[in-house]
Amino acid sequence: MLVISVSSPTQSKTKSDTIRIGTRESQLAQLQTSIVVAAIKANYPDAKIDVIFVTTRGDRTQDRPISALGTRGVFVKELEEALMADEVDLVVHSLKDLPTDLPDGLCLASVLQRADARDVLVSKNKTRFVDLPAGSRIATSSRRRAAQLRSIRQDLEFIDIRGNVPTRLRKHDEGQCEAMVLAAAGLHRLNLQDRITEYFESNVSTPAAGQGALAIECRSNDTRVLEIAASIEDKTVRAEITSERAFLDKLGGGCSVPIGALATADDAGQVKLIGCVASIDGKTVIRAELEGASTNAEKIGVDLADKLLALGARDVLEQLKQIPVTLSPP
Repeated sequence: MLVISVSSPTQSKTKSDTIRIGTRESQLAQLQTSIVVAAIKANYPDAKIDVIFVTTRGDRTQDRPISALGTRGVFVKELEEALMADEVDLVVHSLKDLPTDLPDGLCLASVLQRADARDVLVSKNKTRFVDLPAGSRIATSSRRRAAQLRSIRQDLEFIDIRGNVPTRLRKHDEGQCEAMVLAAAGLHRLNLQDRITEYFESNVSTPAAGQGALAIECRSNDTRVLEIAASIEDKTVRAEITSERAFLDKLGGGCSVPIGALATADDAGQVKLIGCVASIDGKTVIRAELEGASTNAEKIGVDLADKLLALGARDVLEQLKQIPVTLSPP
């Protein structure tokens, strides 16, 4: 068993050989951090690790939809501030929460262990999506998920829901909705996969860029942490998320835009990327694929974005600009 000390940012201002890891306090965030800690310990068995809990605005504000908070990276900003204030040495993110435009002085140091990237349905009596009664309430705070699934079932009501995964499941069990859409990765990591009714394939609900992958962010000039982070990186996952994030960045997509991207890299050095842009009302969904060498992962993302723009995504994105700028989780 790993023994990890836990403290607050103000207790860890003193420089030492200890690796200070910042993370959110949720059960899932702690589990994901333990994966990173175990990976570091495997390569640096004598490393001293201090896990520091940081509360983000998204965690503090539970009485409003995330789309109403109106700030960049509602689950990221305070973690990045802790990095820039030298209160932590690295932070662990669910990669899908991390915007493509990182603050000056910070970098995406490592990506590792991607779990199942798909979206999933949790429903009463294990009722599949196509069999849900008309008017059923489907809970998700993600515009991306709602837009794609609304295109298939205009007769369903998509409602916002807040809270960590166990809280959302409790709300479902209490009858606040008939079904909900979540990330498979979170349920698997929490050992709650038995709650899954069905998995949505990427041509039905294309996941958020980076979904299922873990990310390490650190200061760009911290050579010690950069070396540690590089030692635990999964190069296959790096190729996948490089393609996905290049696609997202080219489209100018933030959390307010229903954009999905999922790349799959194989042992032969190829990357296949599927990308999607949808209108919020679900009446327009533009989806396409592109494949190429993993060494060209970034170009594949850019080229697929250009392809979708040519297919009509430009008009969808222009229409979205007329909608008040709000954020939703990817």
